[in-house]
Amino acid sequence: MNIVVVGTQWGDEGKGRVIDLLARKVDAVVRYQGGSNAGHTVVVDGEKFVFHLIPSGILHPGKKAIIANGVVIDPEQLLKEIKDLKERGIPVEKNLYISANAHVVMPYHKDVEKWEESLRGKGKIGTTGRGIGPAYVDKVARRGIRMGDLLERKTLEEKLNLNLKIYGNLLGFSYSKEEILEKFLEFGKKLKKYITDTSLLIYRLMEEGKDILFEGAQGTLLDIDHGTYPYVTSSNASAAGVCTGCGVSPRSITKVIGVAKAYTTRVGEGPFPTELKDEIGTLLQERGNEYGATTGRPRRCGWFDGVALRYATRINGLDELILTKLDILDKLDKVKICVAYRYKGKVIQDFPNRFVMWRECEPVYEEMDGWKEDTSKVTSYKDLPDAARKYIKKIEEIGKVPIRLLSVGPQREEMFTAP
Repeated sequence: MNIVVVGTQWGDEGKGRVIDLLARKVDAVVRYQGGSNAGHTVVVDGEKFVFHLIPSGILHPGKKAIIANGVVIDPEQLLKEIKDLKERGIPVEKNLYISANAHVVMPYHKDVEKWEESLRGKGKIGTTGRGIGPAYVDKVARRGIRMGDLLERKTLEEKLNLNLKIYGNLLGFSYSKEEILEKFLEFGKKLKKYITDTSLLIYRLMEEGKDILFEGAQGTLLDIDHGTYPYVTSSNASAAGVCTGCGVSPRSITKVIGVAKAYTTRVGEGPFPTELKDEIGTLLQERGNEYGATTGRPRRCGWFDGVALRYATRINGLDELILTKLDILDKLDKVKICVAYRYKGKVIQDFPNRFVMWRECEPVYEEMDGWKEDTSKVTSYKDLPDAARKYIKKIEEIGKVPIRLLSVGPQREEMFTAP
């Protein structure tokens, strides 16, 4: 089985814990896009692990953790993650593999991103300032530095010379070439043992009949092509990103699993039709601990968006859905699901593809009874309150995708199957 796990909203759906759960049954976990601007949080026996670059499957002994070519890597951040995991007894050396073709986030990328955000003013994207976007820009502009380049002084120096000229001449930025060169060559020495041809490694694992889990960062609505552009990330966060991000054939993918929260959240700027700026939004934020794993920024919260889920089902070809954080809604008298949008007086069923429409769309809600019961200790679907089961069924109906797993807490064991 080669399974893709993808976020169906604006990220932060709880993919990390889903990956952690599914990783038990596979031989390798592969991260296929994004950078250290994303974070996956996993709680194991009360101990919290936050991953930015390393696949969370590394917590399971004997599982290969692969960072593929579609990821942009901040070597300093990666080394911090490796160090932290080692100190906590995780055998990183035996299981971590890094693509030689993954692009590197350089110091000037972070400065460029902050500079560009400042120019946007009120129209800022709300990036993390981690240099992810500019790193992808250099990749597309064919001047990017890749992980394999950190192992060869001549190649790294040539590419660095070009980039420093470009950023110096165009933007007036000034850097010490020697300082950057030596620093990143040192990163290369420390990471050399992990750097390899991950596309070939994945291919061989598939030939051997091994089971592989592909994990992405962010979510479908942040996809560079299919998200709420320009308020998106800089890579393909949808399931399609697996093929180019790992160097695997579309024919090799067996199943695509989507992850969604029982409500909706978004970090940063951009359209959010179901956003709640009232006491209910505050309640969701506090009960759900909705603060970014990477930046600590508070997440904007709103009702579940069924139009967005239906779109994500279509874009990703979802086979099934995992619904997380159902327990966060426990205290509400009423719950709402967005079943359509209203744009200039007209009701539309499909997710818009133009920014002006997202900005002006109003949600059309279906209101349902809340359950007003504590579900955080529930361990089976049949023990959920009737109103909670009706809510779940409505999401399946609107999203046109079956829900297979439900979570009612952050721990590994707080997840159970749905019929």
